Amino acid sequence: MSSINKLTSLSTQTLSLILERQRFPHAAATHDERIQGNMQALRDGIRELGSGTEVNGLRQQYERMRGMVGGQTLEDERELPPPPTPRKSQEQVYTPYTDDPDPDLEAGIMLQEQRRLMDDQDNHLDALSHSINRQRDVSLQINSELNTHTALLDGLDQDLDTTHSRLSTARRSLERVSKGVKGNGSTVTIGVLILVLLVLIVIFKT
Repeated sequence: MSSINKLTSLSTQTLSLILERQRFPHAAATHDERIQGNMQALRDGIRELGSGTEVNGLRQQYERMRGMVGGQTLEDERELPPPPTPRKSQEQVYTPYTDDPDPDLEAGIMLQEQRRLMDDQDNHLDALSHSINRQRDVSLQINSELNTHTALLDGLDQDLDTTHSRLSTARRSLERVSKGVKGNGSTVTIGVLILVLLVLIVIFKT
């Protein structure tokens, strides 16, 4: 079953489209199909709801909008069944139709549209702020990780420098030992030969 709130919202949207259609006739074709669909949905919804004070208000607004689009490019809407006749007959007062929209009604619709646009902008700004805050947090986390990696690389560079210094010292020590062995090679050989000769003399004497 159609909701009175949904039909009221649909009626407001349709009236806004009709006013925009009247204000910009060159763009009427872009709104005709949507207006016709909304009018059809309103008609079916009002018929489904039957009678009631709120339904009668929707019915009157529907008839007003139907008169506003009558005689133009939209397809004619079939008449809605009349509202229930009250027990006490009262003389109905008909308001003559005019092509000029009601200033108060138009101002109310424009105010409602402005509020809706402001609410949408607030929602977009909130989402943008949340996204910026999240990106800022991610950036701070990345910066912290980069600082950690930089510290590790600095420590590695220091270790490499220390290792290189130790290797250079060991290489110089080996070079000195090698030079010493080469310079004293003959002396060591003579000493070994003398030692061997002494051992042989001792052996033969015994």
